[in-house]
Amino acid sequence: MPDDSLLKIFQKSYQNTDLTPLLQPEQLAKFWVEYGSASLEELVQLIEDNASRDAKIIFSGHRGCGKSTLLAEFGRNLSDRYFVAFFSIAETIEMSDVNHINILFAIAVNLMLRAEQEQINISESIKNAFYKWFAKRTQIEVETPKSAELSVGFDLFKIITGKLKTEASIRNELKREFERNISELVAKLNEIAAAIQGASKKEVLVIIDDLDKLDLAVVRSIFQEHIKALFLPGFSIVYTIPISSLRDISLSATLRTEADDQIVIMPVSKLLAKGERRKLNPTYQDDAIEVLCEVLHKRIPKEILESDVARHMVLHSGGVLRELIRISNRCCRICLREIRRTPEQTDFKVTPVVLDEAIKDLRLDFETTLGKTDYKILKETYAKFLPEDPKEQAFLDLLHGLDVLEYRNSEVWYDVHPIVMDLLQRKGLINASN
Repeated sequence: MPDDSLLKIFQKSYQNTDLTPLLQPEQLAKFWVEYGSASLEELVQLIEDNASRDAKIIFSGHRGCGKSTLLAEFGRNLSDRYFVAFFSIAETIEMSDVNHINILFAIAVNLMLRAEQEQINISESIKNAFYKWFAKRTQIEVETPKSAELSVGFDLFKIITGKLKTEASIRNELKREFERNISELVAKLNEIAAAIQGASKKEVLVIIDDLDKLDLAVVRSIFQEHIKALFLPGFSIVYTIPISSLRDISLSATLRTEADDQIVIMPVSKLLAKGERRKLNPTYQDDAIEVLCEVLHKRIPKEILESDVARHMVLHSGGVLRELIRISNRCCRICLREIRRTPEQTDFKVTPVVLDEAIKDLRLDFETTLGKTDYKILKETYAKFLPEDPKEQAFLDLLHGLDVLEYRNSEVWYDVHPIVMDLLQRKGLINASN
C-alpha cells in the first residue's frame, strides 16, 4: 500500500485543483487571492454610480481567466447593499437551446429561488400569484412539500430549474408564448423585482454567468438581434460574453451602443511584456507571476512542489488562471498514479519531469483540434502578435478555444498559448526562443 499520508496530501491537492470556479462563500474564503482587482473595482463603480439603478453591464474576458470567481466575489461584496441573484445559465438552461426568452425567464426563476432561500418576506398573496403564474407557464402542479422545512415556492422553483434544463417542450412553449409578447415577461420580471426590493429594502442585482461558454453563433443571435429585450428589465444585470464576440465589428458596436459603453473586460495576466516575448533571456513580470503562484499554493502545499516548479506551471499557463489550475490538476493526477504504482516511495514531489508529462498531455489535447488553416493563423500570430485577419472566424475560434490569448496594455495584441507555441516549435513551424 502507498504511504497513506502522502496519498492523502496529493488527493487533497487534486481535489483542490478541481475547485474552479470558486462560487461558494466557504470556497472564496479558503482559496480567494486578490486577483483582477481593477475589473472588480470597475464593476462596483458601474453599479454603485448608476443614477437610474438599472445598469446593464457586459462582462467579458478569456474563458478561464477567473471571471466566474471574480463575479462571485463581486456579488458577495455587494450583498449587504443589494439583493444579489448570481446564477449560471449552464445550470439553468440546456446550453444548445439558450435564447433571449429563456434567459429572461431564467432571471425570473432565479430571483424567486433566491428570495425563497433568503426567506424574503413577500406577502403571501403576491407570492401565491407569482407561484400560479410560473406553474401555469411550466405546466407544473403546485403540491404541498414533503418537508415542513421547505416552502412551496422553494420546491416549485427547484422543479422549474430542472425542467428548464431537461425538457425541450417547456422551453419551446415559453418561446411560443413570449416570442411576440416579450413585454408580458418583462413586466412580470419587474413585478418580481419590485416585490423583492420592497420586502428586502435592497436594490436588485442579477449576475448571469457562463453565457461566455455559448457558441459564437448563438451569442451573435442573442445579443445582436435581441439585446433590446435583454436590456428592458428595470433593475441591474451583468451579462457575460466571450471575448471573441468583441472582435465582431457589428456585434461589438451593438453592445457598446445598447450598454452605453458599460463593458468591462477582464484581461489575462501579462507574464511578459510584448517587447520581451521573443528574447532569449526575457525579463518577466514577477508581480503577476507571484500572484498566480499564490493561487497555486492555496491549493497545493509548497512542500510537494520541487523548487521552481510552481513558477514554470505559471509560465506554461500564459497567465490564464484556469489553465494554471488545469496544469496543476494534471500534475496531481500523474503523481497519484505514480504513488500507487510505487508504494515504497515516501518522499514524492511534483518534479519538472512530472510537469513535462502533464504539458505533453495538454499539448496533445490542443493538437487534436487544429487543422491546416489553424496552423497558418497561429504561425502568423506568433510572428506578428496579430493574425492577418482578426475578424476571420477561424481566428475567433482559436481565441475562443485559448489557442490564442489576447493581451492588453496601451494596445491590444495577441500571442500563442505557451503550450501551443511548444507544439508549433516541435512541428518546425516556428523557431521559439523562449
